[in-house]
Amino acid sequence: MGEQPDPFSASTLPDFISSQKIGRPVTLEGQSNRGHPYSGLKKRGQSSRSWVKIDENGNSTVLELDKATIMKRCSLPSRDLRLLDPLFIYPSSILGRERAIVVSLEKIRCIITAEEVILMNARDASVVQYQSELCKRLQSNQNLNLKDDLPFEFKALELVLELSCLSLDAQVNELEMEVYPVLDELATNISTLNLEHVRRLKGRLLALTQKVQKVCDEIEHLMDDDDDMAEMYLTEKKERSEAHASVELDDNLDDDFGSSGIVSKSAPVSPVGSTSGNLGKLQRAFSSVVGSHRSLLSSSSSGENIDQLEMLLEAYFVVVDNTLSKLSSLKEYIDDTEDLINIKLGNVQNQLIQFQLLLTAATFVAAIFAAVTAVFGMNLQDSVFKDPTMFQWVLLVTGIGCGLLYFGFVLYFKHKKVFPL
Repeated sequence: MGEQPDPFSASTLPDFISSQKIGRPVTLEGQSNRGHPYSGLKKRGQSSRSWVKIDENGNSTVLELDKATIMKRCSLPSRDLRLLDPLFIYPSSILGRERAIVVSLEKIRCIITAEEVILMNARDASVVQYQSELCKRLQSNQNLNLKDDLPFEFKALELVLELSCLSLDAQVNELEMEVYPVLDELATNISTLNLEHVRRLKGRLLALTQKVQKVCDEIEHLMDDDDDMAEMYLTEKKERSEAHASVELDDNLDDDFGSSGIVSKSAPVSPVGSTSGNLGKLQRAFSSVVGSHRSLLSSSSSGENIDQLEMLLEAYFVVVDNTLSKLSSLKEYIDDTEDLINIKLGNVQNQLIQFQLLLTAATFVAAIFAAVTAVFGMNLQDSVFKDPTMFQWVLLVTGIGCGLLYFGFVLYFKHKKVFPL
């Protein structure tokens, strides 16, 4: 019989120890247990997700792509894909890259290229509306053979801006319809319930203002930076790169054809001819370099012509700025209502202070009357107590004196304009 391997030999101990360090159960052979319930889990960021691809003709296709495939397909860094992750909340942003535009506005998160739109597959109403509306517009243009001045990437970007602006404006209108009646009721009836309702609405207003302000700042930032807008001309850059590649291909074919030309076997090969051939190759190579440099210069000069995108962004900047103005007006109305409430509360407080002054003066006068009563209540021997009419005279004189004193306090308050009478 053959020898059985020792499960705790020197060859199996390192595997056992390394497996125990990372928390994996092992068998006697040092192999990890494949039946473990967590062995099939993938690392975070490597799992495939469902995407919707919309091409230039308006055809949509559902794809299962992972992060690495998206990065390679659109030439995007990993940090840009974090904007599309539904598990994270990032502010609105529009990023122009070499071969794609990364857009994250409201709940619409997509990657726009010169040929397609890769959209996060979700059941949100905004995403479904964007997908259906974009397909509808592209298919209608395709069926009617309409030639639009806007390239494909700007059509997709315009729809994102349009739906985002409409969504923000709808949220503002809904908030206005809810805020104005509550503020009017609060102005007439100051209660704890109404104040708490206004406080919640003010929190919603602040959050919505931040969202609209971020979209406005993002569009304004793009409009101020000509280089960022030039980077977003994806179709133009694609056409220039294809033209440049075709020119280089033609030059290479000419070089190959010249190098493989038919030469007579009987004809002697002259060193001068070979030198002139090499010189011709160098001249053609130099001319191709110069041509590529000129094409790059022409592309950079044409990239400065960004009026098309600038007008598009400016139109939606006006819309977002109008929405922001509505929020500002709403905030001013809330501030005015708060000022009115503070004025009313201040008026009530002043009335309470006036009443407190009158009550304090009356208390002082009553204390004087009580002091007279205390004096006559002492156990004294005096002839005043023998006259029965003196009791009425003491009451009358003391009452008239206290009344004149109280009236004097009132006149003093009026003279000092402590409260109007």
